[in-house]
Amino acid sequence: MEFLFGLGKNGKAKISNMRYRKFGRTNWQVSEIGYGMWGMGGWTESDDNQSVKSLDLALENGVNFFDTAWGYGEGHSEELLGQLVQRHPNKKIYTASKIPPKNFKWPARPEYSFEESYPTQHVVEYTNKTLKNLGLEQIDLMQFHTWDDVWAEREEWQRAIEDLKKSGKIAAMGISVNRWEPENGIKALKAGMLDAVQVIYNIFDQAPEDELFPLCDKMDIAVIARVPFDEGTLTGNITKETTFPEGDWRGTYFVPENLNSSVEKADALRPLIPEGMTMAEMALRFITMNKSVSTMIPGMRKERNVLANTAISDGNGLTQSLFNELRKHRWDRVPTAWSQ
Repeated sequence: MEFLFGLGKNGKAKISNMRYRKFGRTNWQVSEIGYGMWGMGGWTESDDNQSVKSLDLALENGVNFFDTAWGYGEGHSEELLGQLVQRHPNKKIYTASKIPPKNFKWPARPEYSFEESYPTQHVVEYTNKTLKNLGLEQIDLMQFHTWDDVWAEREEWQRAIEDLKKSGKIAAMGISVNRWEPENGIKALKAGMLDAVQVIYNIFDQAPEDELFPLCDKMDIAVIARVPFDEGTLTGNITKETTFPEGDWRGTYFVPENLNSSVEKADALRPLIPEGMTMAEMALRFITMNKSVSTMIPGMRKERNVLANTAISDGNGLTQSLFNELRKHRWDRVPTAWSQ
């Protein structure tokens, strides 16, 4: 499946090999490789000039789905996405962002009340902030950045979605579910007001296949697969000696307990990597094999990452035998103090 996708740097028409998938009931055709913009919101080593080049290159290579959040640099990542849209007025770019919880605590927990998380006034306020950062009158997909199903039956959030759609400020609404809790959101999805769900899904984290994906298939809800590289271990570049700069979020996630076991799990995959393929490529191709996934959103801060990640969207996936072997590396984990 090839699409004419604008002009390359030499001025000639560029052919993109990017594959596109239906985004649930919206019927949008989105690139199966999307763009996760968390790393552009203020991670250590993030650089705006580098980000701009990477975003433009991704668009040139067929990416049309870009996921950000107000929480990524307090709107800075959203501003970068808005600038991308403004630089390319003749291309359809699907914009996605997320409303932070009012208490600014990640992840959601059952003891956090609905009122301190997503009261209507807060939802409307941050939707307006996002639109201002983007420089748009409507965002394609807005999402609750955290979720706990103790709020599922509250009518306020459902009415807020209706009102935002009627006002034209959002085209679709979704939720982002907690790490290692793919079932904590199913009640909300069954309410029928949500068009998409964002969930961690990769070679290790296969649990969404159990209940979440079948429900999404049944209800025609789009699935956004996040953290395709398990925060970096599935690139094969993290070792037990890896350290992160002060202030880098990964330093609080890769505590010794997690770092050591994650590296050991990744090392067990090395014998399976086909000749000429990287572990990162194998990780992304694993996700493309699941047709319940509408798009995945790897972080791509550098141009070389953009080129490597977009190149895997060629329809080839993995051999069935390798896919079956990788499925045996499922790693079921439970939330802990460091698994934010």
